[in-house]
Amino acid sequence: MSRFEEEYLRITIEQFRHFKKRAEDGMQQLSEDELHWKPSGESNNIAILIKHLSGNMHSRWVDFLTTDGEKTYRKRDREFIEGNESKEHLMQVWNEGWTLLFNTIENLKAEDLVRSVTLRQQPLSVLQAIQTEVAHIGYHVGQILYIGKQIRDKEWKILSIPKKSLGDSND
Repeated sequence: MSRFEEEYLRITIEQFRHFKKRAEDGMQQLSEDELHWKPSGESNNIAILIKHLSGNMHSRWVDFLTTDGEKTYRKRDREFIEGNESKEHLMQVWNEGWTLLFNTIENLKAEDLVRSVTLRQQPLSVLQAIQTEVAHIGYHVGQILYIGKQIRDKEWKILSIPKKSLGDSND
């Protein structure tokens, strides 16, 4: 593998691990009921986002190099149906999706990055497909953390750099 490709895959895997851990650190702060809380009727709750991300990963990363990334067996609309899934079940679904993603990306070779794959019958490079997934997962992890912070408010443990207090003289 060339140095660039090695570095790209390393950074991408690191970024996905960061997304996964950050979301899990947020979800750990929430009760089972809070995972099902929605800020409004048209919003998604965290449980739905977990099911959606896992469904996406099951579709994209199974037979990634050889089949369309939107599998015929995927029932995407079902991912957005509210249910009473336990926190344990949701975390199992979550981890199954991530396992597929990591198993696939960790086994890619340098020459795979320029190969063509399809997503919804549209050709794109493996590099584009990975970048699409980075953006998609980052977007939904941000939603998960934002919802969690709305629920826990001042009890939310900050997972990034906390804001400085107004009395801090090092501004």
